[in-house]
Amino acid sequence: MSDSSDDEYETPQDVEEEVEEEEVKSFAELGVNEVLCETCERLGWKKPSKIQAATLPAALSGKDIIGLAETGSGKTGAFAIPMLQELMEAPQKIFGLVLTPTRELAYQIADQFRALGSSMGLIVAVIVGGVDKVQQSLALSRRPHIIVATPGRLVDHLEETKGFNLRSLKYLVMDEADRMLNLDFEVELDKILKVIPRDRRTFLFSATMTKKVSKLERASLKDPERIEVSSKYKTVDSLAQYLLFVPQKYKEAHLVHLLNEKAGNSFIVFCATCQGVMKTTLMLRHLGFPALPLHGQMTQAKRLGSLNKFRSKERSILVCTDVASRGLDIPHVDVVINYDVPIASKDYIHRVGRTARAGRQGVAVTVVTQYDVELYHKVETLIGKKLDKYPVNNAEVQLLSESVTNALRLASGEVKELQKTKFANGKKKLGDSAYLDDGDADEGSSKYLKKGKGKRKAKGGGPGGDKMKMKRLR
Repeated sequence: MSDSSDDEYETPQDVEEEVEEEEVKSFAELGVNEVLCETCERLGWKKPSKIQAATLPAALSGKDIIGLAETGSGKTGAFAIPMLQELMEAPQKIFGLVLTPTRELAYQIADQFRALGSSMGLIVAVIVGGVDKVQQSLALSRRPHIIVATPGRLVDHLEETKGFNLRSLKYLVMDEADRMLNLDFEVELDKILKVIPRDRRTFLFSATMTKKVSKLERASLKDPERIEVSSKYKTVDSLAQYLLFVPQKYKEAHLVHLLNEKAGNSFIVFCATCQGVMKTTLMLRHLGFPALPLHGQMTQAKRLGSLNKFRSKERSILVCTDVASRGLDIPHVDVVINYDVPIASKDYIHRVGRTARAGRQGVAVTVVTQYDVELYHKVETLIGKKLDKYPVNNAEVQLLSESVTNALRLASGEVKELQKTKFANGKKKLGDSAYLDDGDADEGSSKYLKKGKGKRKAKGGGPGGDKMKMKRLR
């Protein structure tokens, strides 16, 4: 993906309304009805977030909204509450459509809708890729109240599913609009906008205001109220951010040392590519770390499996691409590691936003090699600050180097074999790699380890051996 920093941003002067520091009103004072207020209280939403406090009065009064807010700010509640309140007043099927850039975010938004609509018998359908179309067609035939979808799969159903249309739609929400446009969903969005009623309410939410988002706003919204709770790209104060400058040759060893040094925490490790996720996950499993993969080439079932195991704390390390950098709310993440510096500098904001959420403390470490300096300078320019150097014991890293190199060699071999057999007989052979078998993640179990497992264990190179060696280094 190209660096979207080439896509110019709107200046803060373009913002028509900013949220000023003032005492936050309650949901009831903002116009939310009693049933939804009680639901919010039950969910632990004691008071509205900044974006909710700014958005709800305008949204409840019938205006279109364009909301700009940093990740983890409560945007879902800002559009879900007005939609559900109007649905309670005038019930109908196929009432609202929410478009999101990723499957994981779609499921998360659907869960929040179900929670908020638990007292009104709300029916929500999730329409995303990687799931059987027949089952989705059945779900659509039941005419749900709310559809949460990724643009590509929704267009497939509009074109192929008999009897399905959006002619009765009252609400359209485009969440993480900048991300959708970066993923080249313009064609799909255009098709969707052509088949939905012009007489509708439209909410557009985005973390950043690019020229593309501005163009989409003009094409889809009518006299919108624009609300921005932060005009700068900044991170929260409770986040400690560090730079780890390392030679490319010892990059993997530094990652392992960092994971070992902060053992007991939960980690998200961001890689630039799907292959990078595969290789890093396998390497960590060979060293005994309970690592899970998450990237766009996995089946939907395995993606959800990885997320659920990480969210439930069954596994403590999630290795992923930027598919997990937006919108996902996993409160217990302690450390974010940018193993690869993001190509699009603003993705740094979204990555590190996975930790230090809702006032919690968090740590973000960005690993920079001699080949990443230019990308790293773009990040520094964006956030307007220089990161502190992360203290590291190079002697301990050197001690880990041999075992890490062996694990990386095994991981690279398995990745190559997986690629060779990936499309055997025209089908992906998803079961041939331990990388794809989340069940064995905590054991570092793969076919490479199973062959002669005892031999490597005696040398200290198996899953238990490396873990014990690293424990002694602490």
